[in-house]
Amino acid sequence: MTAADIITDPDLRAVLDAATLAQQQCDALLALLAEHPLPPSSSRPAENQMPPEVAEQISSAQKALHAHLAAVRNQNRKALLSVRATKHATADARHEVDTLHLALQNLYYEQRHLESEIKACQGYDHPYQKLPLMPEDEFAATFPDVVDGCREAAQKAVLERGDKAGGGESGGEDVGMEGGDEDTAYEEEVFEDALMKARIEHEHKERLALEEKRQGLLKKKQGLIAENNKRKEDLAKLDESLEKFIEAAKPIEQTFQKEY
Repeated sequence: MTAADIITDPDLRAVLDAATLAQQQCDALLALLAEHPLPPSSSRPAENQMPPEVAEQISSAQKALHAHLAAVRNQNRKALLSVRATKHATADARHEVDTLHLALQNLYYEQRHLESEIKACQGYDHPYQKLPLMPEDEFAATFPDVVDGCREAAQKAVLERGDKAGGGESGGEDVGMEGGDEDTAYEEEVFEDALMKARIEHEHKERLALEEKRQGLLKKKQGLIAENNKRKEDLAKLDESLEKFIEAAKPIEQTFQKEY
């Protein structure tokens, strides 16, 4: 696998291509110098000079090499700037991902908290469950109109829920079946809730009536107690009067008991 197969970034590929051209130009210059080596040094300057056409070729090759090296530096600078921009973009993307991950963890925490609260509410020992309510069968037989009203209220709630959710839009067959099952479950839930409220309301009315009756009996009891207390006072006064009468009658009794 070559470097060209490993490097896929366009900026780095441009640097690699420019470096390859510079390398090829350098090899060509070295080959040209190897083909036309400099003559050995001598005391005569004219003998140290290359032929004009060879010197021209070497000069052109050097200029081309300098141009390729300048292109390499330029592409390298662009690649460095691209790397910096990529680092900044990566840092921004990492920050965004970290923020989203933190938000996701918060949502998971909130989900677990809500699930625990829902379980706590579902398992809560509600006081209304301990009320001595009338059995459901007996209530339905005694108040059938109330049960029918609860059923109608549940059906109306299902229709209103379907209107709010855009139930008129047609979906697939499976979706329709699932929606029907969900509506049935929701209707039963609303019906049971309304029926429980009606039973509690009936129990409340019964207790109010019993409380009113108890208060009436309590007032009657208090009246009887007051009347009994008054009679006790009258009897006590009668006893006192009888005692006084007996004391006053003793002289008369003694007079009748004398013998003449």
